[in-house]
Amino acid sequence: MISPALLRQIPVLTFATLAVLNGTAAALAHASNRGHVLLLPTQHYLLGGAIAVAASFLALVLLPPEPFARMMERRKLLFKLPFDGRTAVSSLSFLFFAALVYAGFFGSRDPLANPLPLVIWTLLWVGLTLLHGVFGNLWAWLNPWYGPWRLLVRLGVKESGHASLPAVAGYKPALFLFLCFAWFELIFVAPEDPTILAAAVTVYWLFTFLGCIIFGFEAWTERMEFLSVFLRMISQISPFTAKPFANSNVIWLGWPGSKLMRAKPLPLSGVAFLLLALSSVSFDGFMHTFTWLSVIGINPLEFPGRSVVIAPNSLGLIMMFVALAGLFFAAVWLGEKLVGGKDWRKAAGLLVWPIVPIALAYHFAHYLTALMVDGQYAIASFSDPFFLGWDLFGTAIRHVQAGIVLGSDAAWYIWNAQAAAIIGGHVLAVSLSHLVAWRLHRSARKAALSQVPMALLMIGYTVFGLWLLSTPSIG
Repeated sequence: MISPALLRQIPVLTFATLAVLNGTAAALAHASNRGHVLLLPTQHYLLGGAIAVAASFLALVLLPPEPFARMMERRKLLFKLPFDGRTAVSSLSFLFFAALVYAGFFGSRDPLANPLPLVIWTLLWVGLTLLHGVFGNLWAWLNPWYGPWRLLVRLGVKESGHASLPAVAGYKPALFLFLCFAWFELIFVAPEDPTILAAAVTVYWLFTFLGCIIFGFEAWTERMEFLSVFLRMISQISPFTAKPFANSNVIWLGWPGSKLMRAKPLPLSGVAFLLLALSSVSFDGFMHTFTWLSVIGINPLEFPGRSVVIAPNSLGLIMMFVALAGLFFAAVWLGEKLVGGKDWRKAAGLLVWPIVPIALAYHFAHYLTALMVDGQYAIASFSDPFFLGWDLFGTAIRHVQAGIVLGSDAAWYIWNAQAAAIIGGHVLAVSLSHLVAWRLHRSARKAALSQVPMALLMIGYTVFGLWLLSTPSIG
């Protein structure tokens, strides 16, 4: 790994321009902006990442899978929570959500001073997603629908709903809603405009709440509400498991990713959902690169604004998803063909679960600098959420330290943390994928042979991810 002293001698292009916009102007201070572009040869990083993933696959081929599988099944009882506060926590979350919406409509027009865009794009989409990978499904408690829905149940609304969701729908509604969310975040002209965002989240809250009333909360959030689906899938990588017991919760500790060993195969729509989650974050990085801009005929030094690139970026988002899905299904199909497997759809439904640590790693790497800077703006905004001149927590006039992501030292630590996350995520994914293949075929030889195409795909995606981190891009 390159040292900070050596890195100081290499030219580093840093840009951390955070635009302050008003009204319905394009919100360029988007949470996905990166703070660094390393203009140096990164072949050693790319080669090292590829070797790490390949070496982990070869090690798994040589080691017997049974002891590894038994180790992954081990877990330890930590403690028991003698209460179930899900309704209370969700009700408080709803009140917080209502205050955020009010701030969106009537607070500051500055997206770096209004708490709504900072909470949605930084604390929720970035921070809470990462916490799910560590602590488990916090959204089951923190979502703003469960508490109000329980209140209606006590008033006479049927807990199971008034209709049943068709099984044939699978995860298709959640897939469509996630695609709309990704398009709004990445491609829409002003995703951080407080008024537009307040209107969008209000409509979505009402739509989801109505679905919970008609079809039941558990049924609706299991396959229809995209945030619940996404965060529940991400939480499968967490070492912590909460099991309901009477009116309490029992907390268990296991190995990271061990819950994936017991996961059921996803239908094709569920597979597509996870692949869309990964490809959308990848495209968020790719669409800012000089490479993509040259493909669509844009001079990166004279970027004309988001409104000009809506059509090509919309097409690019779909193309990235189709490309990743095509490569994944091809790798699964070829792997099953090599060992005489007869149900590649079931194999795909199981082998997509190891994508979760890769998705989480990309989420961390891509949004790290935004979380470090915009998180400070979020803390400051809580002191004056409604733009009334308050300073509730003494942070309203706090100076944001953007310098923590600037300079050669910061570049070294941040870039290496990002690279380590991507390589580590892929190594864990290869390990879990091998165990899932062994669970599927119950043969070490067949498991290893079936995973050759998938290992090659993961090596390629590792190189692609590290290239995204180091290639020149716009802010």
